[in-house]
Amino acid sequence: MIQKAKRILDLVRNMGPRYVAFRAQHEVMRRSGLLKRNFPQAPPFQQFITLDQWKGKSTKFFFSSRDELKLKKAPSEQLSNRLSDLMAGRMLMFSSFVSEPNANPDWVTNPDSGYRYDARKHWTEIPDYSAEAGDIKYVWERSRFSWIYDVIRYDHHFGDDHGNYVFSEIGSWIDSNPINCGPNYRCSQEMSIRLLNWLFALHFYSNSPALTEGIFNKMQHVIYWHLHHIYDNIDFSRIAVRNNHAITETLMLYLGGLFFPAMPGAANWKQKGKQWFEEEVAYQIYEDGTFLQYSMNYHRIVVQLLTWAITLSKNNGERFCETVYDRARKSLTFLGTCTNDSNGWLPNYGANDGALFFPLSSTHYRDYRPQLNALAAALGISAFENPANEDAAWYNINKDTKQSWTPATGPHSFPLGGYYIIRETETLTFIKCGAYKDRPSQADALHVDIWHRGENILPDAGSYKYNTDTETIRYFSGTRSHNTVMLGDNDQMLKGGRFIWYHWIQQADAKLTETADGYEFTGSIQAFGHLAPGITHTRKIVKQKGRAVWTIIDTIKNQPAGIPLIQLWHLAPEHAGKVQLTAKDAAETTLLPSSATGYTSSLYGQKEESTELSFHTNSATVHTVISLG
Repeated sequence: MIQKAKRILDLVRNMGPRYVAFRAQHEVMRRSGLLKRNFPQAPPFQQFITLDQWKGKSTKFFFSSRDELKLKKAPSEQLSNRLSDLMAGRMLMFSSFVSEPNANPDWVTNPDSGYRYDARKHWTEIPDYSAEAGDIKYVWERSRFSWIYDVIRYDHHFGDDHGNYVFSEIGSWIDSNPINCGPNYRCSQEMSIRLLNWLFALHFYSNSPALTEGIFNKMQHVIYWHLHHIYDNIDFSRIAVRNNHAITETLMLYLGGLFFPAMPGAANWKQKGKQWFEEEVAYQIYEDGTFLQYSMNYHRIVVQLLTWAITLSKNNGERFCETVYDRARKSLTFLGTCTNDSNGWLPNYGANDGALFFPLSSTHYRDYRPQLNALAAALGISAFENPANEDAAWYNINKDTKQSWTPATGPHSFPLGGYYIIRETETLTFIKCGAYKDRPSQADALHVDIWHRGENILPDAGSYKYNTDTETIRYFSGTRSHNTVMLGDNDQMLKGGRFIWYHWIQQADAKLTETADGYEFTGSIQAFGHLAPGITHTRKIVKQKGRAVWTIIDTIKNQPAGIPLIQLWHLAPEHAGKVQLTAKDAAETTLLPSSATGYTSSLYGQKEESTELSFHTNSATVHTVISLG
């Protein structure tokens, strides 16, 4: 009972009283049915505007129709295969794997677990997570409609028109998902993504005979109730969640008001959405360009949303506050600095659920250059040019570039987010060391990623799935799957509920400097607070210039008696022969590595075995040399 009370106090201290009060109030309203009343089921049909009136609107999208696109046509076998898969009922899930064929999907059955949600239940009665239902993201993935970009890109490059297929699928979704019912109304961000992608389809196929008055009326009715839902539930994302969900939803409110001004409440959505979007960007993207979710992929989501926001506001003669543009430029700098020049991949750091809202290029999902290049173009900057990067062309951005940017070699520090990067011609060293003022998703402090010639030799394990067995969740989110240290079997922080950690790391110091012969990093954190107060982990890294050699010294202060220090390293099997590790303890005694089976998940929903090497000692220090052959 005492421990539970301490954890509650720790949660209040970390998350703040506003969060706790809102969550309590929201739960009372949900259980009492009061929340349900604000989101009506089966509202009567409303028509706000005719199709011709909508086509003649004064607001400007990226293009008014496909005829305006300046993108050179380049038909490919990959696009042809993607379309064939979709027609056969197979879909690329999480940019990771193709689902099993399903000629008659019902939109509410989880293809991973086989569980079918009740589409007649009000969304407030649908759980986000349950062992029986499995990972709800498997249902949401198809309902995002991000897959329509495979169809749209095919139609552009092959000169075809599959508008009938796209709008029949949208119509099928509408018929299968009653307003404010079922799993696909459970999350306002999912609803926002769906609307953004429908908006893209409406403009691309605006001159297609497939876009009829009937389907447009059907869509505008549902679009209105989506926007109504997002607006009335916005406090949940802005207070209880406060991450990329809030940025997505506030942008959708702004764009909903911009492109559907005839709808009741549109002017308020637009004004409030713009104000809230500016506030969320200013809060969530730190002044050094890092992002409060401590996740590369979630930061890329924000990059894509910023590209939409900056481009569409400019197209319509509007502008956000200067902070939005400043944080966009700094995001580009941070993510670009973490990018491998040879392939565009970044460390698989932080939560990674496979999200890529607008897949407008044929490049690999882990290649961030298309999205970074598009944001750069929207800002008038030239960066990460690559013939395969279509994104900027799809946004129809006039590349009036005023400057060019490429990440420089040498040391780079981003102290607000707690990232330190050493860039060299053949290596990239990525180090995480920071205190949390916002919710952490993984216990990974002082993790180091090592890249050599574009290959991730010592990687981060990734995320795998958000809803799976407890042991697997703890492995991927916990310290065990990172290249750092544990004390016995204890994570650096105490795991709570699904996205909750107790005893956040809130004291950290770090410094990265360049010397004549190399680079030196020293970082310290106060961690393992659930074991004892005052435990400090200090990691020193020395990287030799021009050589694939790293010296790493880990020291624990106030180490509890009887709990060993364990230094962890993870290698993909194909790289095991390239790495030599030697370690000694404080007494200069050579430590022999223990080998175990670990796991890595480069793409959501997939995991592969990896080699986990660890050095165990009752000493307070491990001195390790890593060299690549």
